[in-house]
Amino acid sequence: MKELFRTNNAVYLSFAQAVLKDAGIDTLLFDAHMSVMDGSIGALPRRLMVVYDEQLERARRILADAEPREEEFEPE
Repeated sequence: MKELFRTNNAVYLSFAQAVLKDAGIDTLLFDAHMSVMDGSIGALPRRLMVVYDEQLERARRILADAEPREEEFEPE
C-alpha cells in the first residue's frame, strides 16, 4: 500500500476517489476521522492510499489527466 497524496481538501479527495474507482484502482482513505482530534476544524490532512503498490504510477497519471486544464476556464 502506497500513499498517493495527502490533503485537507475534502472535495478533491472525493473527486480523486471517484476518478480512481472508475478506473478500477482500489484506494483507502487514512486519517478520515482525525478531525475529532483537532476539534473538527480539518487541520490534519487525510491520506489517499493506493491499495496495490504496482498501481501507484497509473493512479498518478490518471489523476493528472483528470485535472481541469487552465484553458478550460478561460472566458469566451
